[in-house]
Amino acid sequence: MTIRIAIDAMGGDHGVRVTVPASIAFLRTHPDAQVILVGQSDAIAAELRKAGVGASAAVQTVDAPGVVAMDEPPASALRNKRDSSMRRAIDLVKAGEAHCCVSAGNTGALMAMARFVLKTLPGIERPAIASTIPTQRGHTLMLDLGANVNCSAEQLRQFAFMGAALASVMDGIDQPTVGLLNIGEEDIKGNEVVKSAAELLRASELNFTGNVEGDDIYKGTTDVVVCDGFVGNVALKTSEGLAHMLAAYLREEFTRNAFRRLAALVALPVINAFKRRVDPRQYNGASLLGLRGTVVKSHGSADSTAFANAIRCAYEAARSDLPRLIASRVGERVNGGNSAAELTQEAT
Repeated sequence: MTIRIAIDAMGGDHGVRVTVPASIAFLRTHPDAQVILVGQSDAIAAELRKAGVGASAAVQTVDAPGVVAMDEPPASALRNKRDSSMRRAIDLVKAGEAHCCVSAGNTGALMAMARFVLKTLPGIERPAIASTIPTQRGHTLMLDLGANVNCSAEQLRQFAFMGAALASVMDGIDQPTVGLLNIGEEDIKGNEVVKSAAELLRASELNFTGNVEGDDIYKGTTDVVVCDGFVGNVALKTSEGLAHMLAAYLREEFTRNAFRRLAALVALPVINAFKRRVDPRQYNGASLLGLRGTVVKSHGSADSTAFANAIRCAYEAARSDLPRLIASRVGERVNGGNSAAELTQEAT
């Protein structure tokens, strides 16, 4: 099956200068995919010419004159930017003309538009942002990373089911381990919401291993780490800041004098290997889970390499029909209902 991916070509800090080259690079390694570049046609065409790419079945263009600013209030974008590249990319998913969409644009606006247009799956109260984090054992999946500042215990349980479904799709794990982020491993630790969520998860059919602490994220203690969006976003941004600080320290120490610059040349293979392992571009692409369609958020400052990885995340989720998998698991284990059947009925 050919996977059609709608790209918000105007989104992010760099717009078409990143989204168009990244889309072309992605297609070189995924011949069974098509990209639909949504945005200002003239700007997209200029980038395609620069890349030496002509019209083809693999690259299509949909004109959208409007652009959602990175600092635009979500409510304003939802009301006033129906002609924007972000909104029209989501509309293509809703209409079935694309299997998924990718945007590096305004996170709040993307979440608001996606939730309004696509709606949430049966049994899911709120969508959550999920992404992979590098660990000593490979990587772990973490959610929510900023969509929901305040959550109930039941919503955290729903996040756990969605995260487990995504881990199964992305990593091929039948029963992913799930941990609840807390200030201690003991059952008595944490606020009342986290304690209640732990009780719900223990009673569920998930492979729940208990509370995990902040350092467990990078130890790779569990396959999935669950938390509310406030805690998750702070943890994510702190991690990014630490990574940039360590990189700056390494550059500073290796360029302090001639002897150290020589030592840097000798250590270059090790330095490059280290950079590849912690390079945040390799982990770019956060899924908006819980929607009746696949939407992936790229970091706003992503370069072409990072954005291509976000496209890959969307491709993998769409190929596995992630929304239907989540609907099935939520319906069977959370509500005892038939969420997947409802989703199928609505799609038809």
